[in-house]
Amino acid sequence: MRPAAGLKVFYAYLKDYFRTLHRTTFLLTLLFVSLLIYLNYSIGIEGRIRNAGNWWQSLGLFFLFYSAVFLGTWTIRGIFPRGLREKKRFFLLLFLSTFYFSCKMVHWDLSPFFPSSWQSPWDRYALIVLQLPAKLLLLIVLLVACRRWTGWGPRVVSGQWSVVRDVSGELSVVSYEGELDKWAMKSKSVGPYFLMLLFVLPLVALASTRPDFLQVYPKVKSIAFVYPYTQHPWLWRLLYEISYGLDFVSIEFFFRGWLVIGLVRYAGAEAILPMAAFYCTVHFGKPLGECISSFFGGLILGVIAWRTRSVRGGLIIHLGLAALMELGGYLGAAMLL
Repeated sequence: MRPAAGLKVFYAYLKDYFRTLHRTTFLLTLLFVSLLIYLNYSIGIEGRIRNAGNWWQSLGLFFLFYSAVFLGTWTIRGIFPRGLREKKRFFLLLFLSTFYFSCKMVHWDLSPFFPSSWQSPWDRYALIVLQLPAKLLLLIVLLVACRRWTGWGPRVVSGQWSVVRDVSGELSVVSYEGELDKWAMKSKSVGPYFLMLLFVLPLVALASTRPDFLQVYPKVKSIAFVYPYTQHPWLWRLLYEISYGLDFVSIEFFFRGWLVIGLVRYAGAEAILPMAAFYCTVHFGKPLGECISSFFGGLILGVIAWRTRSVRGGLIIHLGLAALMELGGYLGAAMLL
């Protein structure tokens, strides 16, 4: 399939999703997220939680905040499983999801696991580079545990059932086969995803001229302290960028795999909007424009994951966007010199 034709399919996915989306619920969720964004960029919610004190205090506050956001948006959606057994599984998954991301947001002190021969600055470098792979490993462990305990998993086979809400607000049950088309089931084309990246390239280029963007990117500048101690700084940059890329693998498997594909058995497309709101709040430490766009980007990627039952597209777009933003940070900083 040609990339342009693939984009038409994605547009049809979005059109179908918004056609069945309850308008009042969408506006209430948008208002809720807008209020959170305003509060964060005026009083600094994310910064206050990070600087709360000990790591366990930050962990607890992140957990309370994310739980309030996630449960709040699910309450706005107004859909919860009815059976006691399904309710227990559902709330267990919500608990584990907010707990996992709270763990992901705090700093892990891995130094007790380092060999005694690792001295400064390499012990500090290792703390930075090993953080994200360790957190990805935790996600994998939780995914395997959830599959064993509840029978849940990101891979959903056809023949299951999900719940959707039409424009009148009525609930109806449809099969997964009715939601998937031949392209979603069989196509291995990645062209449409790269074409989507091409569309966001001008936005990245524009952002690369802004001071708030250049304060954050390129991320690799956080390891500049090792450059005086090595003759091959490019190698340590490469290792950092690989570690940084693994973060986006965990992000996609968590948000589009766990929170969309994994929860679709309980609420169908209704799982997408709470995921997008949660996804937006984890960008509270980023520039304002990136935070706002993350809500709509998360919504689009959620719809694609829902219809294709795959996180492949999200991985391509997210990793590609991360690379573009790192490159934009490099070029933007170079222009200021």
